[in-house]
Amino acid sequence: MSAELLSILALILMFVVATMFPVNLGALALVGAFLVGTLAAGMSTDDILGAFPGSLFVILVGVTLLFAIATNNGTVDWLVRAAVHLVRGRLAAIPPVVFVISALLTAVGAPAPAVAAILAPIAFGFAAEYRIHALLIGLMVAHGTQAGAFSPISVLGGIVNGVAKDAGLPMDHLVLFLASFAFNAAAALIVFFLFGGRELIRRGTYVPEAPAGDESPGAPAAGGTGGDGGGLRLTAHQALTLTGIVALCVAVLAFKLDVGLTAVTVAVVLSLTSPKSDKGAVERVAWPTVLLICGVVTYVGVLQEIGTVDYVGATVAAIGVPLLVALLICYVGGVVSAFASTVGILGALVPLAVPLLSQGTLGPIAMIAALSVSSAIVDVSPFSTTGALLVANVRGMPRDDFYRGLLAYGGAIVLAGPLAAWAVLVAPGWLG
Repeated sequence: MSAELLSILALILMFVVATMFPVNLGALALVGAFLVGTLAAGMSTDDILGAFPGSLFVILVGVTLLFAIATNNGTVDWLVRAAVHLVRGRLAAIPPVVFVISALLTAVGAPAPAVAAILAPIAFGFAAEYRIHALLIGLMVAHGTQAGAFSPISVLGGIVNGVAKDAGLPMDHLVLFLASFAFNAAAALIVFFLFGGRELIRRGTYVPEAPAGDESPGAPAAGGTGGDGGGLRLTAHQALTLTGIVALCVAVLAFKLDVGLTAVTVAVVLSLTSPKSDKGAVERVAWPTVLLICGVVTYVGVLQEIGTVDYVGATVAAIGVPLLVALLICYVGGVVSAFASTVGILGALVPLAVPLLSQGTLGPIAMIAALSVSSAIVDVSPFSTTGALLVANVRGMPRDDFYRGLLAYGGAIVLAGPLAAWAVLVAPGWLG
């Protein structure tokens, strides 16, 4: 049995074992990376450890630590009340606003994981404070970041356009952007009604009643709509924390600094300025989630190193029926990207599709757009960077329940997303 096939079977076995026994899937994946890498592929320990996502680890730890501090000192609650005040308490407006802000930030060039890292903790504050379904608000962040992810000045848009140009394929920047936006907007609309949107519309404007005797700054009046903002005062440490969050946004979005390292820096500064109020923040980092995500991503890195992704792609391309091959390549992009880097997958699969597109049977613009949508829309998976950030920062819902819900939704998207992209963009043959 080839190392490529063995690595796929081992991945399936891991999921079965993790489902049947109370073992962290990330720990299983690290064991699988070690055994498959050394015994089946002859990889060195250094090569296996080189697949460990150090950057993702720092992002998960840094962002969750920062917002654990912000939660401890009340800054997140202040942000929630301020945001609801801006929409005048209209609860149904909050999810679409989160979606639009996420899309706008990625469209102007911010990396999707950076946007998710900044917005997810604040958005989940809405869920916890105003009884909005955590999956609804979290998926608005995820689909929003992907809706704007393929603008001509975005990270993914630039990569796909560059790869297509190098491969000598025609490209249409507007089609690529609009395809991604339309599919993610449609998914967000479904999510809105699937996870409580009708209830939010029915509730209209609502702010939870302040607990009896609550004299804390920012406690809204019962039945109010956010008032005139007179209760939205900040303590000194909350103001410093908010300044740190703004500094994180500016550093990442404007100066392209690493989101994880910047978040850790801000968190350490806040801890030094108020050790007592930030006590216990490290314990609130979602360590089981960090192990889960980093372990799985390490294993997928080993798969890429030993050529499993190329093996699957070449096997699919050898079928010879253009429309069927196009569908299967979209599925390869979707399935693998749900566990690995969307950037890496697109960089590998677009050139892989060149022989298929050179036959002239399929429109290259449509095929590249479909492949891009298929590979990016699945970033709602809890094993992607964006999905992992959602799991790590969730509020208003038990983390295990949220993880299972996101896993189920991500699985549905992996099944439906590539098929929908293929059916709308490729199968009709209307786009050259």
